[in-house]
Amino acid sequence: MKTAEIAQRYLDYFEKNGHVIVPSASLVTDDPALLFTVAGMVPFIPYLSGDVPAPYTRVADVQKCLRTNDIEEVGKTPRHGTFFQMLGNWSFGDYFKEGAIRYAWELLTTSEADGGLGFDAKDLWVTVYEEDDEAFALWQQIAGLPADRIQRLGKDTNYWSTGLPGPAGPCSEIFFDRGPAYGIDGGPATDDDRYVEIWNLVFMQYEITNVRSKYDFDIVGDLPNKNIDTGMGLERIAFIKQGVDNMYETDQVRPVLDKAVALSGRTYGANHEDDVRFRVIADHVRSSLMLLADGVTPANDGRGYILRRLMRRAIRSMRLLGVEGPTFADLFAASRDAMKDAYPEVQTDWARISQYALAEEATFLRTLAAGESILDDSLAQTRAAGGTTMAGAEAFLLHDTYGFPIDLTLEVAEEAGLTVDRAAFDSLMKEQRDRAKADARSRKRLLADTSIYRSFRAHGETVFTGYTDLETESSVLGILVDGTSVDRATTGQIAEVILAETALYAESGGQVADKGVIVGPGYELDVIDVQRPVAGLISHTVEVTTGEVGVGQPATTIVDAANRRAARQAHSATHLVHAALRDTLGTSATQAGSLNRAGYLRFDFTWGQSLSPETRSEIEEIANNAVRDNLEVTTRVLPLGEAKSLGAQALFGEKYGDVVRMVDIGGPWSRELCGGTHVSSSAEIGLVNLVGESSVGASNRRVEALVGLDAFRELAAERAIVSQLTTTLKTPRDQLPTRIAELAANLKAAEKKIAQFEARALGERLPQLVASAQRIGRFQVVAQSLGTAGSADDVRSLALQVRDRLGSDAATVVALGADVGGRAVVIVATNDTARAAGAKAGTLAKAAAAALGGGGGGRDDVAQGGGTDAAALPTALTAISSALESQAA
Repeated sequence: MKTAEIAQRYLDYFEKNGHVIVPSASLVTDDPALLFTVAGMVPFIPYLSGDVPAPYTRVADVQKCLRTNDIEEVGKTPRHGTFFQMLGNWSFGDYFKEGAIRYAWELLTTSEADGGLGFDAKDLWVTVYEEDDEAFALWQQIAGLPADRIQRLGKDTNYWSTGLPGPAGPCSEIFFDRGPAYGIDGGPATDDDRYVEIWNLVFMQYEITNVRSKYDFDIVGDLPNKNIDTGMGLERIAFIKQGVDNMYETDQVRPVLDKAVALSGRTYGANHEDDVRFRVIADHVRSSLMLLADGVTPANDGRGYILRRLMRRAIRSMRLLGVEGPTFADLFAASRDAMKDAYPEVQTDWARISQYALAEEATFLRTLAAGESILDDSLAQTRAAGGTTMAGAEAFLLHDTYGFPIDLTLEVAEEAGLTVDRAAFDSLMKEQRDRAKADARSRKRLLADTSIYRSFRAHGETVFTGYTDLETESSVLGILVDGTSVDRATTGQIAEVILAETALYAESGGQVADKGVIVGPGYELDVIDVQRPVAGLISHTVEVTTGEVGVGQPATTIVDAANRRAARQAHSATHLVHAALRDTLGTSATQAGSLNRAGYLRFDFTWGQSLSPETRSEIEEIANNAVRDNLEVTTRVLPLGEAKSLGAQALFGEKYGDVVRMVDIGGPWSRELCGGTHVSSSAEIGLVNLVGESSVGASNRRVEALVGLDAFRELAAERAIVSQLTTTLKTPRDQLPTRIAELAANLKAAEKKIAQFEARALGERLPQLVASAQRIGRFQVVAQSLGTAGSADDVRSLALQVRDRLGSDAATVVALGADVGGRAVVIVATNDTARAAGAKAGTLAKAAAAALGGGGGGRDDVAQGGGTDAAALPTALTAISSALESQAA
């Protein structure tokens, strides 16, 4: 049975049983405590917790999920994958334990011919929470299971919570017994791979608080409604129904594995380590494909870092299979073809997805080449020093800074006859992981308990009137101070105020929140921020500047009209720039993020190279022509599917409901899904002035522009500068570029002559420096300050000349200091004899740098130190002499 057929049977069954079928949410979640949708229940958390009223009582879906906390297990077990799909059915205050158990058992054990999944009841085991007698009895009653096939387990496996205050409850899990060939007898309690968990039924009935750990908390009572949350792993069902040993060999994953086998020339099943690598490639390529399809792009932090890590692990695995060239074109295409029936977007958006994948692969292959060069130098230094073990800190630097995998470092070191201090490396990695965990805990602690908004959201959605009005009368529904609901807030306090209606725009879609005030009888509130803490609710963060505001009082929101006008100009200008980019670069230049505030816009888009000045001018001209043409700006509210069929552009990763707002500027030329505020015609924008273009990643560019009056002011300032230059240089405006180029060339020539003069002057000091050599113990030492110098290279050249002039008979150490452009520089050079006697240039440079308030280091034969305190150069040179005296003693 194909994976897609399993999913369809599941949806058909629950639709027949009165469930609304909803599409999968994005892998990118808007939950601030999570990077990704890590479980099928994530999109439903507001409904399960009661923070937001559920729009339906029972629903079913197939949810895309991504989880990397057990990434090291990928390829080693039959069921661990980073990307997976959860089949879920949900009840919000409708059926509870009996209904969930009955539906699960019926679908699993009904024959395939009758639309079920066709499992044999004798192959199924069940676990329940150890204190859940009700669930135990229901399994006996509904499924007819004997008591010895229903196992009671503790909170660590059969009690669900998020680890945060909120919903919780016991759960019951269904397992498939793969048979004696796969492990020991004894059922799921043995935790053996023979028993595969295929379905988890969560009976969400309690609200918890005072959470001390995931399994240690206080139950404060029942939820407003008892809910059902179930999850069945689609990949797990697929590998069982397809008669294969693991999820990597199912129909949606195996094609990538087979392509990796073909590219490597090796045989799957012949070698355990190779098999693990093949599975890692198959899993990680599919996960990367799906992340790219949902708008995630490679980066060095956040979601982008996870994607980059997955892609680089796949590349590394191919290298360990003997393939050093690019392979993503073939591997990603294989995954696309396997997934496109279930997720058509991987096909329709293939140009953008493949652009990112191939660019990341090319970047990492270059990184590997550079890392190998650095590694070779490090290994050579280790051998030259007579060592056999490369420092763990150097291996960590390669891994952390250059993205060079530790197993490749170990492999190259072994080929060179050396080892790596793995314990030190692991210690540094643990420190890094501990910092990451602390950051994650910090994010959880900072996450507001959204249940505080539940009673406010129960009044209905906040009505936003700001599309048409700049003032709106309303009433105060609630006030929060420091996260606690209060009756009133007084002068000087910072508070959150919840209103029934508001004209103030809440930050979203790249547009920052409105500025303004809220006034009422005897009080005035200065609006600091406006946000949507839960879906459908708008919260105003305010400072009480006058009087006292209380719950139930009348309130009027007043938008800062000038700021809103400028913000509307900027947001509409962003749409013009997007359309101009697509006109100029093609449809592959898609939006990757934006920021709009009064007078300014920032727009990120997918593109792999910098824009030429001509291209920038063309984009700017197209946008301003649209302003000149006074194009009509229209908005429509319509179903999402209809908007997409009309060609509306959607931002990847943005959440859209079933009904959306579509903004047209000049008809279909600029047509986007957008909830922001806009001008009524393009001429109101005034002017668009592109002021910057830069890189924000391997395949992303960013343009910045000033809009309206801010754009005019910038051009006026540039005009004033040009006027000043024409006066100062006595040159007509059209000849300024030539004149400035001439002056720059003359300046460069003069600087070159000065540098040559300074270098000759330093060179003339060579005899004097050689003559200044002094004996410190067994070392012949030159330690002199040169005053000022043109460059550190000049000081280095002179130090090497002094060292060579003094010969190799004596143990020679040369330390020269200079003020280079206001910064202190010390160069230390040693000959072979000095190094044999224990004098290391890098160590001595560090000693000097400590006195200069900076850093230093380098090779044993020549090294450099520096700092900001040039006046301390004599002290730094004395530190070197003292170090040599101590060594001689």
